[in-house]
Amino acid sequence: MSQTDVILDGILDAGEILLKAGAEISRVEDTLRRMAVAYGFVRVDVFAITSNIVVTVHAEDGSNITQTRRITGRSTNMRKIEQVNALSRRVCANPIPAEEFREAVADISKMPAYSNRVIMAAYIMIAASFAVFFGGTALDGAAAAVCSLVQYVLSYYGGKIRLQPIILIIVESAAICLFALLTVWIGLGSNINYIIIGNIMLLIPGVALMTAVREMIMGETISGVLGICEAVVRAIAIAIGCALVLLGFGVKL
Repeated sequence: MSQTDVILDGILDAGEILLKAGAEISRVEDTLRRMAVAYGFVRVDVFAITSNIVVTVHAEDGSNITQTRRITGRSTNMRKIEQVNALSRRVCANPIPAEEFREAVADISKMPAYSNRVIMAAYIMIAASFAVFFGGTALDGAAAAVCSLVQYVLSYYGGKIRLQPIILIIVESAAICLFALLTVWIGLGSNINYIIIGNIMLLIPGVALMTAVREMIMGETISGVLGICEAVVRAIAIAIGCALVLLGFGVKL
């Protein structure tokens, strides 16, 4: 593999990390373009959407190379985005050898996520806090915390078996409502509305929606529309999961 191919592979790897970590399209395209120019390419054309990256570089000798990368799965990981940005600034200031650059990108890709304990604690804190914030009692907060543990388990094992995201959201929202009903029936919580709301906040695609709106404002119409559609579909999936349980048990909110 030539040095040019190694550099381009590394640049695409960096773009994949950014997209999967939830970076906006304009950031992805700008970062890849800057790194490619830093390595001496006279022209760089980058096209990215939420599921694909296409990069064409033009070398000084007149040769052109195009690579495409299919992106599957997207989440939010600001830590990885920050690390890729730091690497980009380092490369733009003083380009490092191609192999070292590729290894640096690989190291970022392998960065461990937050521990299960930290994620579980975040689920509990967010669910309980929102349940109380929207008007629930301390007991409602405790009930929401219990339901959030169920949601965390479903999310963890759903990811392990690679369950389709929309199906997983439906399952999670249905489980939230079912266990919210149980906590009220056993007397742990008193208001099912606030218990459900506290846990639903963990599923609402707020970051994805705001990123999509920002992309539309920045002129990235295709990516913005795709992001908004994805957020709407996720919201519908949440509603379906809740409706299946609440209507099934005849609960009126």
